Amino acid sequence: MIHRQLFSQLQVQIRRFPVIGIVGPRQVGKTTLVKSLLNSSEKVIYLDLELPSDQAILRNPELFFRENMDKTIILDEIQLTPDMFPVMRSVIDMKRRPGKFIVTGSASPALLKQGSETLAGRIIFNELHPFSLSEIRADYRKLWLRGGFPAACQAKSNRVGFEWLSNFLATYINRDLSVLGFTSSRVQMSRFIQMLAGSQGSILNLSTYAKSLSVSVPLVAKYVDVLEETFLLRRLQAYHVNFKKRVVKSPKVYIRDTGLLHSMLRIDNMTELLSHFLAGYSWESFVIQQVASHLDNRNQLFYYRTQDGAEVDLVITKGDKPWVSLEIKLTDSPTLTKGNYIALTDIKAKHNFIVTPSSREYSFDKNIQVTNINGLITRLGDLNLFY
Repeated sequence: MIHRQLFSQLQVQIRRFPVIGIVGPRQVGKTTLVKSLLNSSEKVIYLDLELPSDQAILRNPELFFRENMDKTIILDEIQLTPDMFPVMRSVIDMKRRPGKFIVTGSASPALLKQGSETLAGRIIFNELHPFSLSEIRADYRKLWLRGGFPAACQAKSNRVGFEWLSNFLATYINRDLSVLGFTSSRVQMSRFIQMLAGSQGSILNLSTYAKSLSVSVPLVAKYVDVLEETFLLRRLQAYHVNFKKRVVKSPKVYIRDTGLLHSMLRIDNMTELLSHFLAGYSWESFVIQQVASHLDNRNQLFYYRTQDGAEVDLVITKGDKPWVSLEIKLTDSPTLTKGNYIALTDIKAKHNFIVTPSSREYSFDKNIQVTNINGLITRLGDLNLFY
């Protein structure tokens, strides 16, 4: 069984907070993680809120919770019953103790806003990402190609993995979105996701997508919100301070999991991936996902670009200060452009890296280090950016 890096953090939290929330995309391993966390305890009740039989058990939730005050209750897919949060609060306040509830959800805390507000001071949310390199300790190429969803990453072959990913996306569009209350056209959403895949890593232009889909700009904005809040899409905001420069301020967008991206692009082996016109953007999104899956929530990710072409792929802030900049290159013989150097001068990050697939680590220039994808995580960890 693969040890998830979130496990140790949860072990600490369950001794401190009445409610632990674990959010992340469907099929990412939330239930498996929770069960392993409480494996040694007999005082656990697990309820899958997608099952009518388990929903029936909670017909009178207050009575059920009171009768099981001494047990830890796991509520899987809590977004299906958001009206449960006020009941949980009243029961917690009767006899406050840590580890009373563990809830999982396939929607972000923003989408679970009611829970965040109702249980303020009683709940802490964690995001479980797909597998990272530090968790599976495998060749980066396999994780990059198939992505980090356990069923795809651990499949017996690329073919089996990509069949799973195709079915996952179909289920997401045809069932999961409607369960979350998103009722717009499935055909339009499918087309929009496909368009996003074809423009991976591009600046978000709502008007362009709206025109292509023949829908309104507010509807496209809603599509983006829903995809982001259900962990399919990453919206990378632009970094800007009071420079006397024209800075791009619109976000970039990425399909978060590269396996899903490659499934939509009909890529199913490394040869096809490396020859694809989006290979560089796919690699960029893979590196960003690896960083994001480790990042302490006190730190944030941005990109930087000016209208004149100065750019850096990733800026990591610590507090509100630019701490690290990353230029991501799909080559083991990297170079920097004049625009890269200008951007580094603009940002003034304390640490600057060029990230390659597998090159040796070495000093590229003053305060600029070349590192490979495996070394990057170690280096960023040494800078106290990870939890």
